Amino acid sequence: MSTYVLKEYSPPSWAKQLSYVPTHRYQFTMVPTPIHKWQPPGVPAGFSVHIKRDDMTACDVTGNKSRKLEFLLADAVQKKCTAVATIGSMQSNHCRTTALTAALLGLECHLVLSTKDEDPVLQNPTTLGSKGNLLLDRIAGAHIVLAGSKALQNGSNNALHKYVEALISSNPKLQIYEIPVGGMSIVGEWGYIDAFREMIEQGVLDNFDDIVLTIGTGGTCIGIALANHLTQSKVKVHGVTIGRKAEELYEELDKVLKEYGIFNLQSKHILDIIEGYQDITEHLEQMIHISAKTGIVLDPDFTLKGARGLLAEMQKNPGRFRGRRILFLHTGGIFPNFDGRIDSTISTVPESKRIGLYADVVKTSIEASPGKKQSSFVC
Repeated sequence: MSTYVLKEYSPPSWAKQLSYVPTHRYQFTMVPTPIHKWQPPGVPAGFSVHIKRDDMTACDVTGNKSRKLEFLLADAVQKKCTAVATIGSMQSNHCRTTALTAALLGLECHLVLSTKDEDPVLQNPTTLGSKGNLLLDRIAGAHIVLAGSKALQNGSNNALHKYVEALISSNPKLQIYEIPVGGMSIVGEWGYIDAFREMIEQGVLDNFDDIVLTIGTGGTCIGIALANHLTQSKVKVHGVTIGRKAEELYEELDKVLKEYGIFNLQSKHILDIIEGYQDITEHLEQMIHISAKTGIVLDPDFTLKGARGLLAEMQKNPGRFRGRRILFLHTGGIFPNFDGRIDSTISTVPESKRIGLYADVVKTSIEASPGKKQSSFVC
């Protein structure tokens, strides 16, 4: 039996007019997450960058998805569902967080994980392995099914729905709550509409001109951008896309606004989507440089792309920003770093090659000063 309690939810006054307002939520996150100065290599003179650490929302459920799932799983439980199902890539942060939070509540969890059609694992699922987020998916006891790209050709959410229908057809009593890819729905987006209230309390509207974050499915970005608009804030919101075209994202986000009952506003008027930083193949070194310099760990799928876009646009297109006081929202997701992709890069970057043998250091020190008494200065 879960020890997590379903709590009544009271929305901020500036969001009560939305056509959908949740009535309950769970509390999975440790909030407020801190905001502090951040100086990654490459920040141009005149700019000041801070970072909001939503990678610190929790440990295993770290990242932006836990805020969304507080509302999504509350909705699932209110609807008497005993299982949840969602979809994502092999290293999906969303799927990992869904599996773990579902386990916290005693809900059965089904994950549809996608890969390329030529991936050998589709011929033998038992070879799946347990690297990165997959380890946590499996530890959480999720039911995992693997799907090639052809199965998703009509859209991830359509593929998910077909899978859920198949489960229910074999067990009509099964009550499954479908969670769209990335947790993007008018329920899940409340995670960041509500998070904006936290940011206001932290002084974001007074201390910053621009907010920058990574955009994948768009749920986190539209939550922040909509809340920013509803408060009549002058802050400008930017989303660095991880892969999808801006035009495609705007079209989808416009539908979200209409679902909230907002028909006289286009998403492009409240959110600046930045393209051009999807490919990180030649830029994994930059992720290591940033970590070694600042102690902030990014990931290759999401936050590295967001940081690259921020740093590059400040340098070559500073007029894109409303001002020079920038807040970068770190949306978490460090576990994909453990899937092996970075192994070959880490052996080539100077900051990651500081490795030696204790015996060699001690021997060298003694040989340099034979017969001399060694002194130590310890802080």
